[in-house]
Amino acid sequence: MDFKKKARELISQMTLEEKVSQMLHRAAAIERLGIPSYNWWNEALHGVARAGTATMFPQAIAMAATFDPTLLKKIAGVIATEGRAKYHAYQSEGDYDIYKGLTFWSPNINIFRDPRWGRGHETYGEDPFLTSRMGVAFITGLQGDDPNSLKAAACAKHYAVHSGPESERHSFDAICSKYDLWNTYLPHFEAAVKEAKVEAVMGAYNRTLGEPCCGSQLLIGDILRGKWGFEGHFVSDCWAVEDFHKYHLITDSPVDSVALAVRMGCDLCCGDVYSLTAVAVQEGKLTEEEVDRAVERLFIARMKLGLLGAKENPEYVSIPYDVLDSEEHNEINLEITRRAPVLLKNDGALPLDFAKLNSIAVIGPNADSRRALEGNYQGTATRFVTVLEGVRKIAAEHDVKVRYAEGCHLYKNRMSNLSFEDNLVSEALIATKNSDAVIVCLGLDADIEGEQGDTGNEYSSGDKNDLNLPGRQQYLLEKVTAAAAGKPVILVVISGSALAVTWADAHVNGILQAFYPGALGGQAIAEIIAGIVNPSGKLPLTFYKSTDELPDFRSYDMTNRTYRYYTGEALYPFGYGLSYTDFALSNLSADMKNVTVTVKNTGNRCGRQTVQVYVKSPGQKENHAMCGVASVCLEPGQAKEVNIDIIKSAFSRWDENGDLYEVPGPHTLYVGFGQPDKRTTQLYGSESLTMEV
Repeated sequence: MDFKKKARELISQMTLEEKVSQMLHRAAAIERLGIPSYNWWNEALHGVARAGTATMFPQAIAMAATFDPTLLKKIAGVIATEGRAKYHAYQSEGDYDIYKGLTFWSPNINIFRDPRWGRGHETYGEDPFLTSRMGVAFITGLQGDDPNSLKAAACAKHYAVHSGPESERHSFDAICSKYDLWNTYLPHFEAAVKEAKVEAVMGAYNRTLGEPCCGSQLLIGDILRGKWGFEGHFVSDCWAVEDFHKYHLITDSPVDSVALAVRMGCDLCCGDVYSLTAVAVQEGKLTEEEVDRAVERLFIARMKLGLLGAKENPEYVSIPYDVLDSEEHNEINLEITRRAPVLLKNDGALPLDFAKLNSIAVIGPNADSRRALEGNYQGTATRFVTVLEGVRKIAAEHDVKVRYAEGCHLYKNRMSNLSFEDNLVSEALIATKNSDAVIVCLGLDADIEGEQGDTGNEYSSGDKNDLNLPGRQQYLLEKVTAAAAGKPVILVVISGSALAVTWADAHVNGILQAFYPGALGGQAIAEIIAGIVNPSGKLPLTFYKSTDELPDFRSYDMTNRTYRYYTGEALYPFGYGLSYTDFALSNLSADMKNVTVTVKNTGNRCGRQTVQVYVKSPGQKENHAMCGVASVCLEPGQAKEVNIDIIKSAFSRWDENGDLYEVPGPHTLYVGFGQPDKRTTQLYGSESLTMEV
């Protein structure tokens, strides 16, 4: 079908008011033309969200820790399958409500440039290369293989230069250099458009370089539609167009804001201010042709999904409702849930041998918290497994007694206004003293770390003021560690962002970063602690020692931010993560397109390792930059030759006009299990292999 021709035929029969009705996220039905109503606002960050039952995968930052785009594409395919099942079931009941459609406003591919940003856990971390690979994988998995018959429509957000502060997102101007714009903030959006053919792009709330992102000639006209050739539809973040006149103060009225947004190429408005579009046309601030252009793009998207004037793919229509949170999908869920946690420290205490334990204490506000499993933008799982429940299951198989103590509130200093401060600490100490090993589950949850308006914390609209454990958690950890008196103490950190666990690094026996691990997270965490699963996750962001090392949160200059530009010593570096087995690299060969290296499991357990390639070019601002990655699973003693493609831009940079230029060599490639910095070498006890190309 010629979608453009069909869309234009429909539009030619519509009144101006009917056209305008299609530019709101709640698109109205036009019965005389056979156009059904449709709600464009749907979420699928780590599973179909906010629409009832669905498989709840780990949060995006956790899935990024697998460093495995192939696995993420598989997950996105499952999400699309469940989205289709839900959509058709709801349609059969005449339910056209929000969150029940097929245009998913995911993934969030902003760069997690500062660990204080509350929404960072929605992203794939701090690196443009990793973000682009994971973003492309998610988009292609969600949309399917046929660009003319989309399984679902993905949306790359928030375009562009957006990562907090949340409390100022409606008014701030993200000022960055042209170098940082093109080399940090835009490469992954370009990949989403050019490689993944993403159907939609969502504009951010803020201004970038003086222009509101949802009404920017530079971002939308010059770059997105001009330079990159984007042909899909552009949607505003919710009520962002109203920010033009309310907070950015770059227009004088709502009508002027609408005129600017539509004229610049923002086709769809999340919110209702586009109801004034007809007024803007009548006042001569917009042409009806500009309205037609927007509606045409929106109709083409619906046609590709089979929702308007085109037959739906029979495979999609026939997906049964029973696939939702099914056993099959939860096996896939467990696959990524087991691979996401990152082992940060292990002095030999892990894995715990349950066969040698009589009792174990599970302590902390996140030990039995479903909320700590979920993250934000989540669906509703039919079954949750908290860390406490996961440990209990394994303990029962070995006749080990489990003692549980909450220990403290997540962020308050007592559990009740009638209680003394630290009123639950004594229970935690009793459990510790009467057990052979201790698991302490601390961190955050999405009630205190997340999006402005969705969080109920005492902090900064979802952002963190510092990187410390909140409330009395640090006090609890120190008291429990002292009470353990030589017994192994394992810290499980459940959070969506980096915390400064500096004290824990020096005093506890093991640290496992679990992020927000999804509905079955407690099972995977318990399996890792017990050695049933060998940890293989890698950090997709830098763990700093304190906020003292960080630049101003409001600054979008990349100087001293992320592993590519940071000049200090990290607590735990980007790309780092331990295993219960050992690996070695040999036989490195490389050119500017490909790296070949032999990986051998030199330990006594089956394990998965992530081979990472970084490049350092002469005279460049970056310390080094990731340019290739591959995952390999090996049995003890097994060796395998691994081939890793190097991205074309590895030896280039973008200039001020967004054009790639080659950087003169020679370039140094580093191939290892982490980045080639001193701290990673210290933690691993070995250096990366190197080669000049």
